[in-house]
Amino acid sequence: MSEQIRENKMGVMPVGRLLLTMSLPMMISMLVQALYNVVDSYFVAKLSQDALNAVGMSFPIQNLMIAVAVGTGVGVNALLSRSLGEKNFDQANETAGNAIVLGAISSLIFVVLGFTIPRAFFLAQTDISGIVEQGTAYLTICCTWSMGLFMAIVFERLLQSTGNTIYTMFTQGIGAVINIIMDPVLIFGLGPFPRMGVAGAAAATVAGQIVGAILGLIINLRVNREITFKLENLRLKKNIVKQVYAVGLPTMVMNSIGSVMVFGLNKILISFTDAATAVFSIYFKLQSFIFMPVFGLNNGMVPIIAYNYGARNRERILKTMKLAILMAVCIMLVGLAVAELFPAQLLGLFEASDELLEIGVPALRIICTCFIFAGYGIVAGSTFQALGQGVLSMSMSIVRQLVVLLPVAYLLSLGGRLELVWLAFPIAELFAVVLCTIFTRRIIRTVIDPLAEEKSA
Repeated sequence: MSEQIRENKMGVMPVGRLLLTMSLPMMISMLVQALYNVVDSYFVAKLSQDALNAVGMSFPIQNLMIAVAVGTGVGVNALLSRSLGEKNFDQANETAGNAIVLGAISSLIFVVLGFTIPRAFFLAQTDISGIVEQGTAYLTICCTWSMGLFMAIVFERLLQSTGNTIYTMFTQGIGAVINIIMDPVLIFGLGPFPRMGVAGAAAATVAGQIVGAILGLIINLRVNREITFKLENLRLKKNIVKQVYAVGLPTMVMNSIGSVMVFGLNKILISFTDAATAVFSIYFKLQSFIFMPVFGLNNGMVPIIAYNYGARNRERILKTMKLAILMAVCIMLVGLAVAELFPAQLLGLFEASDELLEIGVPALRIICTCFIFAGYGIVAGSTFQALGQGVLSMSMSIVRQLVVLLPVAYLLSLGGRLELVWLAFPIAELFAVVLCTIFTRRIIRTVIDPLAEEKSA
């Protein structure tokens, strides 16, 4: 108990050093995650363009799984870190136990979906048999073996919530390395393993997730001294679940909106040519190299803000916000420069045909201009979540992806020029950054500034 009473580093360490020590391991592990996403598509592209499209068009369902897992994790992260900041250790322990149960229940839902919907999902997008057959095999494996994904994210969030982000670098990194190694082995049937094609990419992915989950459980039990794991805390408690999803549900909706956007945009793009959907799939893989480090930065930032919100420390919250925004914008500007200077080389990693290069080079250059605004919006949205204002993040996502991006993309497609469709991305991001600024000023005025008065009272 004396260890729990001692002040957590999130309340005392200098903010700059704290954010770096919390975020850097997460940024490294996220870069490894981005690498295996690209490696998946790199090897799959060697099979055929249909295979590449099959994996890319699976994204909406895969993203939905991640949305549920991450949404639950964000809610757990915010509540657990806030509980520690308030020195409410019983609630912190109950939150950890409930998180494990919620992750297991969520996984079971997707196991059922994995046995029922993949083929219908692909037939709703295309009638190209090569895409439908390979996509169905890929998505079925990803869904029915999703327990690894959900448990890995739960255990990672428990470590992040208590400031032990260095260990999440190991759990994510080892899982990603296993995926990278097993991709060519299972896709092409190296050694004693059978040639599985696209299904091999799915099998490699879930293998890495399962190993990451097991490692995350072991590390939490042995290292995470801020949390005491008890069987009695595995019983769901209404007040804990309510608080987790008060923050987590908007995050789920926000991330799920991405599934709707990708599904709709794939329908628009494939009406031009299936090479356009391949370009869109490649863009999503490549942009993860830029967005994943920013998400890693966010994962380090959220528990700091949530902890200091619980401790009513206004100055540390504002310093963390400003520094995180600065770092995110710098990362995104590097990504923008690479995309503008080397689009053909990036596309060449995926066995790009002449048609794909002709479509993809201008597409990357246009879409990536949205990076100018995206870093600020991502950090601000995560700040809203850490402060229990997840509805604001959800509103931003709805406006960007459903209210602006999809309708604008459809309207631009009516002109019959594919290159115009890509303009929907920077247009949508510009709308989002305006809304984000309005929300940020409101949060500072109504939530953050009053903390100084509470502390002095």
